[in-house]
Amino acid sequence: RAVTKSRPLPLPLEQGPAARAVSMVTGVGGQPVMFNAKLLLVGPSESGKTVLANFLSDATEAIGGDYSPTQGVRILEFECPNVNGGGKNVGCEVELWDCSGDQKFETCWPALMKDSNGVIIVFNVEVPSHLKEIETFYSYFVQQQRLHDSQCLLIAHHKPSSATGRGRPGLAQQLNKLSLIHSNLEEDPEQVRTAFRQYLGTVVSTLSESRDKEEMSIIT
Repeated sequence: RAVTKSRPLPLPLEQGPAARAVSMVTGVGGQPVMFNAKLLLVGPSESGKTVLANFLSDATEAIGGDYSPTQGVRILEFECPNVNGGGKNVGCEVELWDCSGDQKFETCWPALMKDSNGVIIVFNVEVPSHLKEIETFYSYFVQQQRLHDSQCLLIAHHKPSSATGRGRPGLAQQLNKLSLIHSNLEEDPEQVRTAFRQYLGTVVSTLSESRDKEEMSIIT
């Protein structure tokens, strides 16, 4: 597997260094509270997963260029400071697993799923068959892992010069309850980044609740 190290995810303008210094939750010894989140980026082939992964992790690979299918998985690691999780601003070290959409790698799915904390399902809004294919990814990566629907995000990706509208696509009933965003990195990249940070905050809230329960069980 290819492992890519990437730069920290930039903060929104209102969350610069001064705000971070004031609002960051600290733990033992005054060190910032950090969470580790493993997120899977899944979906059909040619849906735009790698382009989104590079953008969200601020990786150095160019956003454009010829299509090159992911072989197995790419892992991008980056730090996302000052995430709002459950009303607390904490730091989060993210492992974003850019998983191949090729069905020939299906035998690797159990290994990819291990210890994952969230799933982002990407599909190309201009390919009708993707609407059916993403049902399989939801069933396997979300339902079989018994993740909460809040730990799943749907991204309807628009490739450059896409003419498709931003209405809610005709999704299966079980997918309609999931959070959905449209991504167009040419027209509104910051909207995608903001939506990702909000989703990451939801994942961190779940991790925080689990950590609190573990600490209480140790105390009691």
